[in-house]
Amino acid sequence: RNNLAALFFFYKNVSPTDITKSQVSKYLLHLIRFKKISESTQNQIINSIKAYWERVLNREKEWIDIKRPKKPKKLPNVLSTEEVVDLIWASDNLKHKLALLLIYSAGLRKAELLNLLKRDINIKRRSIHVKSGKGKKDRYVVLAETVVPFLKDYLKQYRPARWLFEGRGGGKYSGSSLQRLFEKALEKSQVNPYATIHTLRHSYATHCIEQGHHIKQVQDA
Repeated sequence: RNNLAALFFFYKNVSPTDITKSQVSKYLLHLIRFKKISESTQNQIINSIKAYWERVLNREKEWIDIKRPKKPKKLPNVLSTEEVVDLIWASDNLKHKLALLLIYSAGLRKAELLNLLKRDINIKRRSIHVKSGKGKKDRYVVLAETVVPFLKDYLKQYRPARWLFEGRGGGKYSGSSLQRLFEKALEKSQVNPYATIHTLRHSYATHCIEQGHHIKQVQDA
């Protein structure tokens, strides 16, 4: 409704029923040039117009067909195993190093790491209980054997009370703090400057598939 109202106001001297496909194209071009609207917004506007023409005005679908913009297909940045090692070892702080190790080795999302409780880690079973992940689903992921020594040293040195990663005041570690530690490690390691925290998860998935793991298993992780 809002999309249609904006279009009708743009052509306020033209009856809504008289607006043509050419005028719609000019309207979209105007929004792209001056408001920098995204591909998804363009599609939303087109869907609104098609619904008005087809369902309200009962026009033929072929007559109002508009060529839709294609969504850009962006490949996620993926680090090599050597780059991952350089990135993680760039941090001298045990807490920071462990955070990056867990994100990569367990394929964790940023929020999943920050929401981990101390009790979610089972060292004996080598498992991590991830609660309310994507889609509000709980899952168990493997605690990598190579991470265990770092985890034990961290628990002994930092002694977190509730959250696995806690801030200075004792509460949950903040997303901004995690972002800062990642940026410092990224700069110091001098690996791909376009990498993000989520790049570690993409790299984990890619490396798992390269090692022969089934893609469905990786997707469920």
